[in-house]
Amino acid sequence: MRKKKMFILLIICIPILLFWGITTKWLINGEKPKANGKYKYVIVLGAKVKRGAIPSKALAFRLDAALTYVKQYPNIHIIVSGGQGPDEDETEASVMKQYLIDRGFPESRIIVEDRSTSTYENLLNTKRIIGSDLKGITIVSSDYHLARAKMLAEELHLKCDVIAAKTPKSIEAKVRFRERFALLKSAITGK
Repeated sequence: MRKKKMFILLIICIPILLFWGITTKWLINGEKPKANGKYKYVIVLGAKVKRGAIPSKALAFRLDAALTYVKQYPNIHIIVSGGQGPDEDETEASVMKQYLIDRGFPESRIIVEDRSTSTYENLLNTKRIIGSDLKGITIVSSDYHLARAKMLAEELHLKCDVIAAKTPKSIEAKVRFRERFALLKSAITGK
């Protein structure tokens, strides 16, 4: 009876450990290759906007990472990408645009994509907006989110490199756990 229990335990544990190991590797590899000014466009992927059209801490971290990067490469354009959720006062893109302008980034170098409701749509709509001029793109998102963003960019035949924004400590455990399942879904469905 004891051998049977051990066998059942192994059957349960092995797939869980495999899932955890594979998704951990994906999360780590998501932060590579680091951006080096190679691409003309940086896309900042949207995140939650709080009441009063205030960027969440995660969104502010993404925007700050983009601003730090473009100071090194002054000819780069920033694409702010994100629609409006049912609990948001404004589109994520409009809030991001204002955040950048308020910090001195020129409006003439901001491209707004404000219709997307998912990471896949962020990238697809951006590809449509830029058109044939889009040879590759630098993706700015939270560190945990980059693996899936890269996976989706590859699905859309977009070359990319990345800028990892830190994840707020208050949500880190929850979003990293949830992202493992989102990665698996994207690996299976391509979206």
